[in-house]
Amino acid sequence: MPTTVNAYAATAPDQPLVRTTIERRDVGPRDIRIDIKFAGICHSDIHTARGEWGQVPYPLVVGHEIAGIVAEVGSEVTRFAVGDRVGVGCMVNSCGECEQCRQGQEQYCLHGNTQTYAGKDRDGSITQGGYSQQVVVTEDFVLRIPDGIDLDVAAPLLCAGVTTYSPLRHWNAGPGTRVAVIGMGGLGHMAVKHAHALGAEVTVLSQSLKKQEDGLRLGADHYYATSDPDTFEQLRGSFDLIVNTVSAELDLTAYLSLLAVDGTLVNVGAPPQPLPVRVFSLIGARRSFAGSAIGSIAETQEMLDFCAEHGYGAEIEVISADQVNEAWERVLASDVRYRFVIDVATLD
Repeated sequence: MPTTVNAYAATAPDQPLVRTTIERRDVGPRDIRIDIKFAGICHSDIHTARGEWGQVPYPLVVGHEIAGIVAEVGSEVTRFAVGDRVGVGCMVNSCGECEQCRQGQEQYCLHGNTQTYAGKDRDGSITQGGYSQQVVVTEDFVLRIPDGIDLDVAAPLLCAGVTTYSPLRHWNAGPGTRVAVIGMGGLGHMAVKHAHALGAEVTVLSQSLKKQEDGLRLGADHYYATSDPDTFEQLRGSFDLIVNTVSAELDLTAYLSLLAVDGTLVNVGAPPQPLPVRVFSLIGARRSFAGSAIGSIAETQEMLDFCAEHGYGAEIEVISADQVNEAWERVLASDVRYRFVIDVATLD
């Protein structure tokens, strides 16, 4: 029989989340049931629940930064056992057959991967996310959280962590490379930590200098305010890679001018409105404007192991479940340093 668990759900784009119950499916042969201990709050949760990225199948439980403990395994599960520390990120399945899936890039599944929430599951039901007590996920989409990372600081790594790690790895950030990070929020602070741990020279480009002390503490070598017009003149042509983590409209022409020849500006933030690109900004120095979405399951595991090896996780503020609506408003006001994490035990 399906299991009924407590959760917080969105019921309409303009309504607060409400406490409710949802059903989790029976554990199949290759499934894992996870007792969720912590769930990170991602800006994507808010965009989705408020209908900013398209139609929403209400009621909807969001949350794709999930850390917990294995409670039950199916008869054919081979890699996990009851009691293991595990995580679930932004996807819970994919077709497994297309070219991208066969290459281990299931985040780019040509048929569309199954998102952790608001996706269509294998039984036709709508997937429900981590603002809940349990989740059932097929073994192939479960990550092992190393013992060196506490579960609460690990939760945001399942989205914010891999979303910023993946482009840094893909564009070869490391010793001798100059990396700039636009924004010092939930994504940005992880990009700074990763780029520093990878050995790059790291610069933060933030609207103001109010988080400068944090940025330098987390690994940035330099910190500039983009509200100062001299910043763009001073840094023109300076960077091999710029990672844009903000989900807001920016003057891309100004930021592209900061790239060196053959440099790349990669967007991981996803603003709801289009971002115009002046093509001459690219042609003038053989620059590239790119996008990057999360990471594969293998790359996410690599990132978790890398964080454990280098001794860091996310910077978090733990909240109780009944504080979730207040936390969302604070996310929108940029009043968090740097990721809210729900203590799911408070859903009991």
